[in-house]
This record gives sequence, C-alpha cells and structure tokens, in this order.
Amino acid sequence: MRICFTGARIIDPSRQLDRQLDLLLAEGKVAALGENLPKDGARVIDLSGKIIVPGFVDLHVHLREPGYESKETICSGLSAAAAGGITSLACMPNTAPAVDRAEVVEQIIARAEQAGLGRVYPVGALTRKREGRQAADFASLYGAGVRAFSDDGSPVEDSRVLFSIFKELSRFDDVVVLAHSEDLSLSRGGVMHEGRWSKLLKQPGIPAVAESIAVARDILLAEAAGIRLHLCHISTAAAVEWVAWAKAKGLPVTAEVTPHHLLLTDAAVERCGALAKVNPPLRTEEDCTALRKALNSGIIDIIATDHAPHRSEEKELSLLEAPFGITGLETAVPLLLSELVNKNLLTLPGLVEAFSCRPARLLNLPAGTIKPGAPADLTVLDLNAPFVVEPQRFYSQARHSPFTGWQLTGLPVMTVVGGKIIMKEGVVSRASKF
Repeated sequence: MRICFTGARIIDPSRQLDRQLDLLLAEGKVAALGENLPKDGARVIDLSGKIIVPGFVDLHVHLREPGYESKETICSGLSAAAAGGITSLACMPNTAPAVDRAEVVEQIIARAEQAGLGRVYPVGALTRKREGRQAADFASLYGAGVRAFSDDGSPVEDSRVLFSIFKELSRFDDVVVLAHSEDLSLSRGGVMHEGRWSKLLKQPGIPAVAESIAVARDILLAEAAGIRLHLCHISTAAAVEWVAWAKAKGLPVTAEVTPHHLLLTDAAVERCGALAKVNPPLRTEEDCTALRKALNSGIIDIIATDHAPHRSEEKELSLLEAPFGITGLETAVPLLLSELVNKNLLTLPGLVEAFSCRPARLLNLPAGTIKPGAPADLTVLDLNAPFVVEPQRFYSQARHSPFTGWQLTGLPVMTVVGGKIIMKEGVVSRASKF
C-alpha cells in the first residue's frame, strides 16, 4: 500500500530536517519527501497540525516472555509499545529460560513476528542463566544476530569474571555491553534511596555510592578490555560525573536515563508506595537536575523506559515485599512531551535524537531516520492533545503507575511500522506483516 502524509511538520535530527513536507511511503519504506508530491494511487492522509518523527526506539524493555507471561507477554508488551509511539525495542534477557543461547533468541523473534506490532531485538545474557559465574554462549548468540549483552538486574559481582567476559566479547565486531551498574554489597536489602525520605519512612536505603562505585568499575574494566560500554538507567549526579570523565577521555562509553528518573524523586515513595519502587531507586531533586542537564548536554546519550511490568497484586505489597519495577512504554512519550518539551526543559528535536536517532545508531538498527529507502517506521505527535494517565486503559498487562492521574499535554496519535498503521488515536491493531 502507498500512503502519502500531507500537512505535517517533519522532524528528523538524523538529517537536520525540520520542515513541513509531504511524505510518501511505498512497499514498507520511505519513498520520498517533498512539496506537492504526486499522490496517484496513494492513500492520502492529512496530518495538518501534527508532527512526524522517526519511530521511537527503546533499548531497555522487559517483555517477560518466555517464563513470566503472567506479568507481560511479547504481544501485550508490543501493543503497549505501539500505543506509546515506540516502533523498535531491545528486550532484556531476564526471562526463564534466560536469553543465554540462540534457541531463546529465535523463540522471541518468532513470537514478535507473529504479533506483528513492532521490531524486537533480543539482548543476550552475559553469563549462563544470568548467574554471574560463567560466560554465556556468545558465539551462538552472536550467530543468532545478538549484538548487545547484559545480565540486567543481576550485575556480575566478581570483577575478575566480568573482566574476562569483557575481553572475550571484545573479539566480536559491533558488540556492546549494557551494564546494570550496582554494587550489591552496598545495595542489598534496600528498597529506596538512602536519604531523608528513607529515614522518615523508616525503610532500608540504597546509597547513591552503590551506583557510582559500580559505574566507575565498569568503565575502567571496559577500557582495559577494549569493549564498548553502555550504562543503563543511571540515576545519580555522581554517575553523570563518571560518564563525563569517560567521554572526556574519548572512551566508547554511552549512558541512558529513564523518564521516571528525570521526573520523580524519592519523595514519590511516600505518596505511591511500591508503585515508586524501582531499581535503581528514585533519587533526590539534585540528582534529577543533574540528569536533565546531562541529557541536554549530551553526556547522557539516550532515553529508555526500563519498562519492567509486574502483576498488580505484587505491586500492592509493602515496600519490603514488592518487586522493583515500573510500567513505562505507554507513558514515556506523553510524560516527556508534557513535562520536558512543553516546559522548555528539552527541545523536541532533542527528545527525538535521544529516544530515536541515537538509540538506533547505538545498536546499528535500521531505524531512527526518515530518509528515502529507510524502513517506514514513524510516529505522529500531537503536541496539544490532552492525556490523562489511566492505567486501567493500558495495553500492558501491568495496569499500574506512579503517574496515575497525571494530566498531560502531548502524545503519539499514530504509530507506523513498515509502512503499516499499527496505532491510530490510541487504538492498536495488528499488522499481518511488515
């Protein structure tokens, strides 16, 4: 099917493009951009007043399948992604079985293709069963197309083991390690940031240094091994300083930040209880400010959701008993548009760069651009549309959020994958193929 979008402002930082143009899609790809394009045989869709951007790319998502389908499935997670304007995602390996061999990768890809709702790139485990002792079958995983590796949620505690793994992975081309940087000897048993609020709420805390000391270790080991390192969900001002140090040295180190670490502080735990229990924990206002500044300056490279769904009854438990994690796929873009872009804390091209163009480049994905010949993966935004966070309407199976009731302005109103409209006005529909 040929589709011609007219009337929209097109923003594509990968091409320094910000203009009102027609956009023609054909055979699942971007066919042409220009003024008054020929529309013969095309379905014409007027998007006056809207903005077209490259589809958002989320490099940190927990789809839970295989093994934890009661929390999320590949289909429900991809539906949530489509509703949130996300066209491509990398899914983390903490499944059962873990993504430590090619067979699991192939299973995930097959389920994603069957869902027909977006592009999925499995992240391989660093260690067998994510137990932190023996390297995973890297040759098998690499042969299955895996280029990113992580034991996310279970950092490798033994530095000697991690260094050996880094050196082994350095022999493969275009590989990146996605590091969950946490010193478990300092964080174990904690449920929230260690500080004023943990004392007031009488809850065991996780000190900021548990992150920064691990970030420093991971950077130094990666430098010694000659491996590309991506630091997941950094949450502290001290971690930002280490990333800045690594970049100043010219090391191949990148970093990500989540919407919840940009917008919430540890004070949210008093109001939201376990709905605000995440790992790393929500930090202080000073940390939030440092993260926002680092995102604007490019010290932090990308935004990722760390979508970590759980059953509602699990998140209704006490802080001590409830699991860490937040639902993020459907709220990320509306939150970032309303709370950062519309408040002039981040430019719209800056958001697209951090949540589409750079993530695609980081994993060398065929995404993050609207150039002719590229896959037609697009998101249409309405910066003036009202949106209320109502978890009961989520496509994700995890229908809860610390942002419940927030009244926002700006959201994705259409998601296109492979030239097919997957979501329109909040309604997701499966594509047979893209």
